[in-house]
Amino acid sequence: MSYQVLARKWRPRNFSTLVGQEHVVRALTHALSEQRLHHAYLFTGTRGVGKTTIARILAKSLNCEQGITPTPCGVCTACQEIDAGRFVDLLEVDAATNTRVDEMRQLLENAVYAPTRGRFKVYVIDEVHMLSNSAFNAMLKTLEEPPEHVKFILATTDPQKIPVTVLSRCLQFNLKQMPVPAITSHLAHILQTEGVAFDLPALGLIARSAAGSMRDALSLLDQAIAHGAGQVDEAQVRAMLGTVDLDYLFSILDALAAGDPGALLSVAADLAIRSLSFSAALQDLGALLTRLQIAQCVPAALDEDDPERASLLRFAEAFSPEFVQLAYQIVNVGRVEMSSAPDEYSGFVMTLLRLHAFRPSTVAEVVASAAQRVRERPAVLERSSPSPVAVKAQPLRQPVSDVSRAPAPVVQTAVPSPDEGVTQRPAPSVRAQQGDDWHDIVANLQISGLARELAQHCELRTLDENTCLLRLAPSHGHLQMKPAPDRLQQALSDYLGRPVVVRFEVAQVEADTPAAAAGRERQARQDQAVASIEQDSFVRDVIETFDASLVDSSIKPIA
Repeated sequence: MSYQVLARKWRPRNFSTLVGQEHVVRALTHALSEQRLHHAYLFTGTRGVGKTTIARILAKSLNCEQGITPTPCGVCTACQEIDAGRFVDLLEVDAATNTRVDEMRQLLENAVYAPTRGRFKVYVIDEVHMLSNSAFNAMLKTLEEPPEHVKFILATTDPQKIPVTVLSRCLQFNLKQMPVPAITSHLAHILQTEGVAFDLPALGLIARSAAGSMRDALSLLDQAIAHGAGQVDEAQVRAMLGTVDLDYLFSILDALAAGDPGALLSVAADLAIRSLSFSAALQDLGALLTRLQIAQCVPAALDEDDPERASLLRFAEAFSPEFVQLAYQIVNVGRVEMSSAPDEYSGFVMTLLRLHAFRPSTVAEVVASAAQRVRERPAVLERSSPSPVAVKAQPLRQPVSDVSRAPAPVVQTAVPSPDEGVTQRPAPSVRAQQGDDWHDIVANLQISGLARELAQHCELRTLDENTCLLRLAPSHGHLQMKPAPDRLQQALSDYLGRPVVVRFEVAQVEADTPAAAAGRERQARQDQAVASIEQDSFVRDVIETFDASLVDSSIKPIA
């Protein structure tokens, strides 16, 4: 008897043995149980996820001699003939080879005739997106109003190419890619049933290489059994797939932790000697860094039975989370740049050396240096920087001698006095100096956007232990739009260190609001800048010589 490949031998025969498509099985099972049958179904998804398999199971459920049921018996004549592919009322059409309109018309002409053996005549059209536009148009009317004994089941890997007129006439089910754990457990069940010895890590390698396709996984499993002479061994599977052993990846992390670039080059040389894929090595390293970041942020998410658990926890302590994020980005960028590198080895080596250049010690030094500069900046600015108003009051050019003997009045009025209504308020840095001054409170609230606008246009009426009453002018009542009040209340509670309920009253404000004070300060700076430009000798000469005029709106204060 000839050998039957695993992908055909272990094709599911009913919904209960189908793996990884529970959402589709649930919908179809309920529809069959309640006899709510649609005339056209569309199954979409990548290769090997079960589109044709579900179509055949659905055809058995519709034509089982025991009646329409979500659990076909599998022993009646109809079920056996559908499994064998010789049921006369199940017409499987490959749209890739029957794309023309004449072939579609010939197919649909027979739809009007009653089924020969079964309860329904089922048309399974695979890769339906390959049909021509004329073929789609020919089947539209039949697809929308088929005879009661006809059911259409369409399958495609590219639903975007199907006309919307066809999509609107079908119940569409999107089949998901198989998760790696589901593929691994299914392969283990098959090998146990077949009596084949296997290593569980080897099945994980096959499942990841299958990229979500159960058919690809079964084909790779067949290849692995032949490669391993009747058993599935991890080392043999790695050699067959060309995947990189985790020991190489752990060696890279050890070299990074030790700051040893020579060890990194040694790993790259070993991979080159074994002719392993450098792109695959970077891909696996990115996956390992992802698991490492999970171990750092959510240690409980690691499986207790994970064989790499101890190594992951060790590296989680050796590297900072910030470096792991940076390393992950470097590895992904290295994979993208590998196509433009002189060769794959050079691209891989440069990626490893880039990781070394930003090893944890270097990153820590850079962060510490930046933090030190930030801490020193306020003192430097206090000693060396003139006040913003004084800087803005300087003219663009030095005035001529006669002008310098008679100073311009702008310098005398550069700093507005409190009597003119401009409040000079230094930026507070210590909460003890702020008290209940609403201007200072708003300046230190951690809010932005609409919530900050709301706070700046309010006047503080009362502020006690649990309540804050703010007054808002009617012209700014629209600022109370959600969620700005809630964000303002949360920010105020965080600032004061206690829960505070913020209430609003809409009325004309009596005191200065932060927005009004800021507006006057902006206008004062603008007036000062305009006056400084007007007093510049060069500008005055241009105006007098060319009879020019100064456009005030084009002048902006120096930030």
